[in-house]
Amino acid sequence: MIREELGRLWRWEERHRRLVARIAIAFALTAAVDVAAAVAIWLLERHARGSEIHTIGDGFFFATVQLLTISSQLRNPVTAGGRVLDVALELWAIVVVASVAGSFASFFALGDRS
Repeated sequence: MIREELGRLWRWEERHRRLVARIAIAFALTAAVDVAAAVAIWLLERHARGSEIHTIGDGFFFATVQLLTISSQLRNPVTAGGRVLDVALELWAIVVVASVAGSFASFFALGDRS
């Protein structure tokens, strides 16, 4: 039994390719969303009174941290457009995390059937 399980570690099956493809797609789309959101939040917030986002670097930091942790050390956006974008980033992050988790669950469920 141990030999059989160890042998499974080295086999590359269709389910492996599917999992890697799903993770790569999620990563690539999230990177594109990150870049677009960074530019958008910078354009929306850079001149707003009370905003902590003044440079494109601040925009990238804010967008990336929102996507990775759904929080930031920066204050919430002060413009209406920035707030809408912030909520959209949080929703994107939740959907991607749930989708990737589902992909892993599917991967392991298929592996247990064989």
